[in-house]
Amino acid sequence: MSTFDKDLLKELLRLDVPQDDAEETKRILTECTDAADTLSNPLVTQEEKRGIVSRLFPESMQKFILSAVKNRTVGLLPEVIDEYSDAILEKQGSIKAVVRYVTPLTEAQQADLRKYIMDRFVKEDVSIEYRQDPDIIGGFILNAGDAEYDKSYRTALKRMKENLHSKAAEYTELSENAAEKGSVGDIISVLKTEVKDFEVKSGATETGFVTRLGDGIAQVHGMNSVMYGELVEFETGIRGIVQNLEEKTVGVVLLGDDHGLTEGSSVVRTGKRAGIGVSDELLGRVVDALGTPIDGLGAINAEDYFPIEREAPGVIERKPVSVPLQTGIMAIDSMFPIGRGQRELIIGDRQTGKTSIAVDTIINQKDKDVVCVYVAIGQKSSTVAQVVGTLKKYGAMDYSVVICASASDPAPFQYISPYSGTAIAEYFMSKGRDVLIVYDDLSKHAVAYRAMSLLLHRPPGREAYPGDVFYLHSRLLERSSRLDDEHGGGSLTALPVIETLAGDISAYIPTNVISITDGQIFLESELFNAGQRPAVNFGLSVSRVGGAAQTKAMKKAAGNLRIDLAQFKEMEIFTQFSSELDQSTTELLDHGRMLTELLKQPLYNPLPQYEQVILLYAAQHGLFKGIPLKELKEYCSELMNYIRTYGQDIIAELEQNKVLSDDLAERIERIVTAFEE
Repeated sequence: MSTFDKDLLKELLRLDVPQDDAEETKRILTECTDAADTLSNPLVTQEEKRGIVSRLFPESMQKFILSAVKNRTVGLLPEVIDEYSDAILEKQGSIKAVVRYVTPLTEAQQADLRKYIMDRFVKEDVSIEYRQDPDIIGGFILNAGDAEYDKSYRTALKRMKENLHSKAAEYTELSENAAEKGSVGDIISVLKTEVKDFEVKSGATETGFVTRLGDGIAQVHGMNSVMYGELVEFETGIRGIVQNLEEKTVGVVLLGDDHGLTEGSSVVRTGKRAGIGVSDELLGRVVDALGTPIDGLGAINAEDYFPIEREAPGVIERKPVSVPLQTGIMAIDSMFPIGRGQRELIIGDRQTGKTSIAVDTIINQKDKDVVCVYVAIGQKSSTVAQVVGTLKKYGAMDYSVVICASASDPAPFQYISPYSGTAIAEYFMSKGRDVLIVYDDLSKHAVAYRAMSLLLHRPPGREAYPGDVFYLHSRLLERSSRLDDEHGGGSLTALPVIETLAGDISAYIPTNVISITDGQIFLESELFNAGQRPAVNFGLSVSRVGGAAQTKAMKKAAGNLRIDLAQFKEMEIFTQFSSELDQSTTELLDHGRMLTELLKQPLYNPLPQYEQVILLYAAQHGLFKGIPLKELKEYCSELMNYIRTYGQDIIAELEQNKVLSDDLAERIERIVTAFEE
């Protein structure tokens, strides 16, 4: 710092200007460059400069600015004001101490406390503020600098409660074992021991204080050793997650209402990363992004704590995707199969059936030993309620968990919700179970992260998204995998959803997620409006992994289905203006229309694998030739009822072996022919 800067800073400190006025002055000088240039211009008269200063700047700063104008140091003011703000923060955070008590301290105790603080912080003088606080029950709490010394009865009782809770399970187990041997352990003795050992223990906790607050973001000074992603607790009881680590301050996103918080409110480190309580009791429940139940069915007892941000499994821990995860949707299972451990993107414009595909897939997991996690991000609460109602109607909530961060929730809740859902999914995966997770949708997740990042003053990039928006989704989706037997053998399959605008899959967020996932199911508005449900675009959709997990029966039955449909689409466009067509072209078009009609499927009606195989085999081998398109659906339904009655051996063999042998194919042809007759 130059001599001019030091002199200006000393003058500011002497004047003891309010920090808000200093910040307002800096804002005017940086944003209104014309004003700064005019004040620095020697051709402008002093009278004109006084008029500008009196009109634009706070009264407490006018004398200081006129002095800078006279000394021609106006250009140095923004930098000096920054140093002044730091000096004020240093003064607030290090020299001032606050003591909260129940019983007033004696003069001797106050003198000892002052001496201790002066020795601890190497200060010649310390300003100590005493506040009576009955809530701490007894003892006292000292806040000095960025440390908190808690010697209150409230904290000691809280620790005793936590100790009793942690020992409860252990003593219950000991009591059960003792009961088997004929003697029962006495829990009363444990309680007596805890009460006897009760004492108020003090310990230094690193703290900070709020310097700026608004829009769910708190700027905190202090907590110099805090970690990125750490949970911190404000004096009102709400928590926040550390997101910005700057030189002298920390940016914290609030996980709740900031009611009661003001500038100067204290913040305490918890020492642990943001996480969520998990247990089997989550099944069948609807919770928010913090794992708190919002379905009115009572509390959920957590048996473990999983961090929401977790490193993805390494390459050595994984094994290839080789087990199919059936969606029950013929168009997907036949052409774009999904394997357990895969990440398949569902992408399309709004109102094209993206959520319906995800819900159908969840319903189809009934009796397949797959746990399903549905994460609703930024949706209307009524929409989420409809999804939950559908899952209950079809008995799918018994093995599902719904995490809801609705559109009315703050951006931080929408930001952490997919990570919280993944933590719940990883809990079940750690038990060796197969899990399906749906993120609906990641477009709104990216928008919430953008809003949060801009409020944290991170520099915007393309489309105003921050530079790490790719990492936002890559670190989330990379956690989906299939683990080898040594690491539990569980799997996590992800179905992220992305909403496009006018079918533009080359936009920023869609291209990011496409490059992270193992394929995409592209839903098209034109197909949807034309009555093709699900509205899957067979040309742009792809599965890069699932083919390895597809059953041999389905591979043989589907055959050249995708090629046949592509040829049909091309020929349909080519011949739409032709009046006369040869026989081969007519047959190709008829076959294509029949396949298109066959692949239409109503909502919430997933088909079992054996039914898909039989229908596709019959269609591909000309067994539906001559059936009018309007009657095809009814014909297929009656055919399957007939096979369930007279062809149970065919169904049993397909379900058991998952192979379509020549003998089995011949029997399928025979039973279809018998049905026709």
